[in-house]
Amino acid sequence: MILLRHIPFLKAVFLHSISAFGGPQGHYGMMIKTFAHDRRYVTEEELMEYNSFCQLLPGASSTQVLTLIGLKRGGISLALLTLLVWITPACILMSAFSFLLEYVDTKAWGTNIFKFIQPMAVGFIAFASAKSFNIAITNRITQVLFVVSSIATYLLFKSPWIFPILIVIGGFITNLSSKRIPQKGEPPKKIKWGNIWLFAIIFFAAGLVSEIARKNDWPNRGPFNLFENMYRFGSLVFGGGQVLIPMMYEQFVERPTSRVVQRKNQNVLSINREDFYIGAGMVRAIPGPVFSIASYTGGMALRDRGASWQVLGCAIGTVAIFLPSALLVLFFFPIWHNLRRYAVVYRALEGINAVVVGIMVASTLWMMKDLSLTEFKTVSVVNIVIILSTWALLRLTKLPFPVIVVMCLLLGWIF
Repeated sequence: MILLRHIPFLKAVFLHSISAFGGPQGHYGMMIKTFAHDRRYVTEEELMEYNSFCQLLPGASSTQVLTLIGLKRGGISLALLTLLVWITPACILMSAFSFLLEYVDTKAWGTNIFKFIQPMAVGFIAFASAKSFNIAITNRITQVLFVVSSIATYLLFKSPWIFPILIVIGGFITNLSSKRIPQKGEPPKKIKWGNIWLFAIIFFAAGLVSEIARKNDWPNRGPFNLFENMYRFGSLVFGGGQVLIPMMYEQFVERPTSRVVQRKNQNVLSINREDFYIGAGMVRAIPGPVFSIASYTGGMALRDRGASWQVLGCAIGTVAIFLPSALLVLFFFPIWHNLRRYAVVYRALEGINAVVVGIMVASTLWMMKDLSLTEFKTVSVVNIVIILSTWALLRLTKLPFPVIVVMCLLLGWIF
């Protein structure tokens, strides 16, 4: 009966999972529309706090934000259900794609039906940036932090450490003044250490078993090495998919081609360069978390051993990449709530939120850089129209965002 009460919420999460394009920044714009405006499951202020908090953690940030929304509405059980509903469609698609790769005309897919998804995602991010700006940028210091973080993020967008560094700096700067009076904090809650212990035990155990398997060259060591690789990525990656994909490229494409690695490890996991590029492109063309590329790479890494091993690789990639994100966010969020009693945290939130808005604006500009906007071409005009139309539809209407996504897919197919 308790679960039945949350079915409308899980349905909203599912619709979000099959229509959320554009990476974590684009996902955030859609979350504002779905979970704050239309459904009112959270307020805009709460959603911004969740987003700011998740930027401090490694892992899949949009996945962590959705997990926290589920946590707020129904506790741990609903948080885990929310996580499963969110990641399942994308992971199934990417797993299936690892099997269908040789039969799919990927060039046609990439240049036709998904052609206008990126300008649509830019429109969503622009909408989210504008809404967040009105909430977070309220005085001179937040204005300065917003401008500096926007410029720094744009110039160093591919650096994995730019996001946490800027967030820490933002929280520090707004604490230089103690004049602002914080709200009354909530009473302390008991910290449950189970999640962080489980995270650490799995991290070290996976590394130990993987290293033993590698040194002794176990004949079936592939799943152990794969789990360690994916769990490590999910535990250490800051900056989302644009950082995760290069790390996977180095691990599965570049490293296996090294003569030293080839000489020492005949059973090393590897993926063909062209196959990896195709998967990296495909994951950006489908809705859902970019971290779902782990389902594809896991399957491709074990594909040579047969279909059953490939299915196992897809499952290992999916579980290992998202498990650290869930354990970290569910452990640290209660601590974050305890710390909110202190004025230093309230003042830090002011700077953190300003920096996050700057990151969102820089992400918008970065994505626009890769679009055809200024050339005298029909596609340039259409891109501009789609960006402006997406923003206007979100701002002025209550049109469900899946409808906007379908419209853009149809435009790509027509043009």
